[in-house]
Amino acid sequence: MEEDRNILYKTESYEIIGACFEVYNELGSGFTEPVFQEALEMEFAARGIPFKAQVDLPIFYKEVPLKHCFRADFLCNETIILEIKAVSILTGEHRAQVMNYLYAGRYQLGLLVNFGSHPRLEHERLANSKKSIRDHSRDSRALSFRS
Repeated sequence: MEEDRNILYKTESYEIIGACFEVYNELGSGFTEPVFQEALEMEFAARGIPFKAQVDLPIFYKEVPLKHCFRADFLCNETIILEIKAVSILTGEHRAQVMNYLYAGRYQLGLLVNFGSHPRLEHERLANSKKSIRDHSRDSRALSFRS
């Protein structure tokens, strides 16, 4: 059980995934991503899960912010990135997208949830293992990848 205690944001991520299961059980797998986005917003609110939808994450190049930014589907509890999909199968590109969001915002945990898989909801936990994680006392700049 030692491993169980080391799960990052265990309770919070369990609550988020529970809300996703509720939406999936209610709607099934036949809708587009915006439908699931709206339903999740309603479910998070009903469960009292703090969230922000369609969160812009700035991207920096040599410490200068770019005009373009990442847009994550959800930021829950101000600590967990939630990216939702409605595709037949998750790919490496989907996982890389979440990892880029984690690096850009200096967050530690991302949840990737696929409402398009049938007959069950597909979900994955992705962790940012970089040493330099989000420090709430600083701004949200992308990690520097210089050696």
